[in-house]
Amino acid sequence: MMDWTDRHCRFFHRQMTRRAMLYTEMVTAPAVIHGPKSRLLDFSATEHPVALQLGGSVPEELAMAVRIARDWGYDEINLNVGCPSDRVQSGCFGAVLMERPDLVANCVAAMIAESAVPVTVKCRIGVDDQDPETVLPAFIETVAGAGVRHIIIHARKAWLQGLSPKENRELPPLDYDLVLRMKARFPELTVCVNGGVTSLDQARGFLAAGLDGVMLGRAAYHDPASVLIGADALWGDAYAPDPFAVIDAMRAYIAEHLRLGGRLHQITRHMLGLFTGRPGARGWRRVLSEGASRPGAGLDLLDLALAEVETPAAPARAAEASSPA
Repeated sequence: MMDWTDRHCRFFHRQMTRRAMLYTEMVTAPAVIHGPKSRLLDFSATEHPVALQLGGSVPEELAMAVRIARDWGYDEINLNVGCPSDRVQSGCFGAVLMERPDLVANCVAAMIAESAVPVTVKCRIGVDDQDPETVLPAFIETVAGAGVRHIIIHARKAWLQGLSPKENRELPPLDYDLVLRMKARFPELTVCVNGGVTSLDQARGFLAAGLDGVMLGRAAYHDPASVLIGADALWGDAYAPDPFAVIDAMRAYIAEHLRLGGRLHQITRHMLGLFTGRPGARGWRRVLSEGASRPGAGLDLLDLALAEVETPAAPARAAEASSPA
């Protein structure tokens, strides 16, 4: 989710769920060490629980990045061994590391030594011509031997040769049964599934089958209300605001961002899918897409977009929200 799940996206998603762990976009260890740390690592306290996702293949660099990030107070540090993009292949991190489990073990051991919070790994079931039935359990055993207790498995192979990053998210077949077998084989580990999950009902099915968690990426971005609003029920929490309440919760955040010189589209680009499947959703997207990047665009444009989806019940909702308790 590089270039997608920035801090504005996470703040927006947090308005829909108080319980789900939110993950940063992948940040490389060298960027944390040498780059603008505040821009890369800052987040709102509202985002908790939030995990920092790192990319890298040099144990010393990853250890240093974890040591630097300690001051920011993330709830989890995740090593990405699943991303198939050209950028990660050329940098020898991401999915290409599925071919080097011993190196991954050295990396996570170095990270664990510097971390006050759990270090987790996100991986694929294999790459290219590897046999997942052999490679995945050996990979898990190796990184677990280095101290990792939590594995997130994208249930597809990554084809580093011949498929684009987009095709790698869609074309390799999903093998959920293999992930379930890994949980049965390593019951002492926290095993979560990722890849192709598009609904809360699907997530509930995986949990009922024995998995410990479900990670959603594109579905949570493109249709956030359907998979995030109501997700807290999985923890026994009734929190489930309607999308209009989510907009209300975003107003002060947007106003402060604009006051500090930010642009409206930097936040609203993440909000385009909020009303997916509802009447007026197309108008909501159109108003924000056409106007939010213009100089001076502000909350008045948000209201224009919201007018495209407001229902007759909305004024009553607003009156109720403003009435004394």
